[in-house]
Amino acid sequence: MKTYRQLLEFGKSRLQEQEIENFQLDAWLLMEYVCQISRTWYFLHEEEQPGEDEEKQYIALIRKRGEHIPLQQLTHEAYFYGMKFYVDENVLAPRPDTEILVEQVLEKLPVDQEIEILDLCTGSGCILLSILENRKEARGTGTDLSEKALAVAERNGRELGIKARWIHSDLFEKIQGQYHAIVSNPPYIRTDVIQGLMEEVRLYEPYMALDGHEDGLYFYRKIIAQAGAYLKPQGLLAFEIGYDQGEAVSSLMKEQGYRQVQVVKDLAGLDRVVTGRKNQEERYV
Repeated sequence: MKTYRQLLEFGKSRLQEQEIENFQLDAWLLMEYVCQISRTWYFLHEEEQPGEDEEKQYIALIRKRGEHIPLQQLTHEAYFYGMKFYVDENVLAPRPDTEILVEQVLEKLPVDQEIEILDLCTGSGCILLSILENRKEARGTGTDLSEKALAVAERNGRELGIKARWIHSDLFEKIQGQYHAIVSNPPYIRTDVIQGLMEEVRLYEPYMALDGHEDGLYFYRKIIAQAGAYLKPQGLLAFEIGYDQGEAVSSLMKEQGYRQVQVVKDLAGLDRVVTGRKNQEERYV
């Protein structure tokens, strides 16, 4: 039997050997998850021994992480906008950069008004649920082509106590009515780029949530061309984008008559979000 300290050192060493980028952090997070301990507790008890079952589970998870299975798929936990979400192999794990999309939508939506929000390609539901948690008067609908992803989103809404409507739909296929805001973090990686992604993404994240087809803009074109029919006057359209897609996506929106089109950068100074408002003039397809 190893002590907590020896077990953690084993985890760090094993993950470093397998070239896991954040090997020290991941080794600790897995220990925290398996043993349900805090850092303070660990430093006070590091020479004690965990239970046999805990040691076996920790070693098994370290081996899986060493195979580049994403940490969030091992713990089924991901934190986003101050909330804990369930994730599995059917959805992309929420990324911190995506919080900028939530912030922009909250900043641009009216406060203390009943509003309707549509989230296309909802995945885990983290974007929609984060918006709804911060706009109690809002109502939201999330759609996804993957029924398994929708099951994850529905579970997150239930566990967080946030009410939303979930629809199995190919973008607008089964959508009716108009919304004050349409948000989306669609697949936007070029097909030829996917094979060069890190193993955690390329091998274990859902391909359909990554593939933006030949130029990465396929879903932006479809959504922008159709969204006008589903937006109320002055309605907001907001996307997460790839770091090199700001000019292309903003141009697509302007071509379709959207106004107040804005590209917002992330903390690294890279283009991350594009927003625009529906023009009163009906130029939409």
